[in-house]
Amino acid sequence: MMTEKNESKGTILIIDDERVILDLTSIVLRNRGYTVHTASDATSGMAVLEECRPQMVLLDYMMPMVDGLTALKQIRQRYPDTYVIIFTGKGNEELAVELMKAGASDYIVKPFNNQNLVERIENVLRIRDVELRNQELLQERELLLAEIEAWNQELERRVQQKSEALQQAQAEIVQSEKLASLGYLSAGMAHEIRNPLNSISLFAQLLKSTLDDPEKVDYVDKILKEADRIDDIMRKLLDASKRPRFQLSEVRLDRVIEATLEAFRPQISLHGIAVVKEFRRIPPPFQADPAEIEQIFTNLFLNSIHEMNDGGSLTVVLDQDERNMVIRIADTGPGIPREHVAKIFDPFFTTKTSGSGLGLAVVLRIVKTYDGRIDVEKSDESGTVFAIRLPLSGV
Repeated sequence: MMTEKNESKGTILIIDDERVILDLTSIVLRNRGYTVHTASDATSGMAVLEECRPQMVLLDYMMPMVDGLTALKQIRQRYPDTYVIIFTGKGNEELAVELMKAGASDYIVKPFNNQNLVERIENVLRIRDVELRNQELLQERELLLAEIEAWNQELERRVQQKSEALQQAQAEIVQSEKLASLGYLSAGMAHEIRNPLNSISLFAQLLKSTLDDPEKVDYVDKILKEADRIDDIMRKLLDASKRPRFQLSEVRLDRVIEATLEAFRPQISLHGIAVVKEFRRIPPPFQADPAEIEQIFTNLFLNSIHEMNDGGSLTVVLDQDERNMVIRIADTGPGIPREHVAKIFDPFFTTKTSGSGLGLAVVLRIVKTYDGRIDVEKSDESGTVFAIRLPLSGV
């Protein structure tokens, strides 16, 4: 093997088992400004190729051990940026097709004219430069397309986020307007209904005191019971629309949750419901009306128990992040139908055969009173998860 290096306009490796070809070709190319490496067989030529990575290989077609066609295929497979011109002692169309299919850029029939050799080499190198530049441009194009796609996805994600935030804001505005309208309505209704309702209750009690017939006494008891039910609905209606009298004190969420679960223990045992408590990080005490906070959990636990008459699991997770106290209440009931999720906080909306449909409206009003939010994080056939976030600010 022989190597000659000059200030060059390219590097060329010559692989040929004829010493005369190696010497004469290297002289011609060196004089034209190329750096030339030589090898007398394909095996040593592959070693030089690995070391110097030339732009071009001049490769003899007929060589001992590893022939030129086999070496050509190896070079094109392992070094795709190295272009190959084949030296051959015979030239025909069939051979040309075979060489081009194997990856040769050109072939030159021996003996060759020096000027023709140099022109063919320079032509292939020009083609190589153009093709490699095209590859670079294609790669840049793919990178730009990938960046554009990433930008589009990010834009779509941000638009989706903003759209969801806008929808949430609009929903909260609508909900606030509903509660405000309900407040005006309920205040008037309470006055107009409670006065005659009190009269009904009073006269029913007077009538009851004069009766001896058990059947008639039972009728009066039913009147009183229904009057109490109407009064209870009015009270819930007022609670859902405006804040009643309240008294602030230090409240610990973990204790409120424990006490509320304890109050429901008979119903929980009756329906065979397993309770799972996960108090990951217990928030510090905060100023609130204990009765209001308890009412949040009373209504949510009651709904969950109602959905698991045949048993299930009630999970309460208490945690906090940098800004909020976070409570998640999950049940394994049948879930809320998707078309109902947007309506469950509306006053009087209910899918139960009994109930006023005011429980979740009351919960929403209380949560908003403390600048918090409540969401249905999940609801499907595996159950429902409510998430409540109350701010830590001021705690």
